Amino acid sequence: MTQKNARDGSDKTDALSFVVGAEAKRILAAEQLEPDPQLVAEGWERRFVADGGRATEAIELYEELGYEVLSVPVKADEVGDDCDECQLVAFMRFSTIYTRKKGATRGNDG
Repeated sequence: MTQKNARDGSDKTDALSFVVGAEAKRILAAEQLEPDPQLVAEGWERRFVADGGRATEAIELYEELGYEVLSVPVKADEVGDDCDECQLVAFMRFSTIYTRKKGATRGNDG
């Protein structure tokens, strides 16, 4: 660390401010966590958002536990609008995982 940085700490403050600001943006708003109402009406429960590899693992695990599993591409309202590139990556790589117990369908009986 240089003498200047040791005295005024401005570089550390700038770096910490950047990290805190970025972390604050990671927190999802309530509307980003809301399940799809149509899927809920059909008996699905929103579990989480995962990238491709983790989504595959989760799907296999839930199926082994006796659940039906639905993987839905991330929707635009689930991704912040701060970064166009982030949205593109999210749409391409991430999906929302929904589960329901087998035979627990509701709504459309048929």
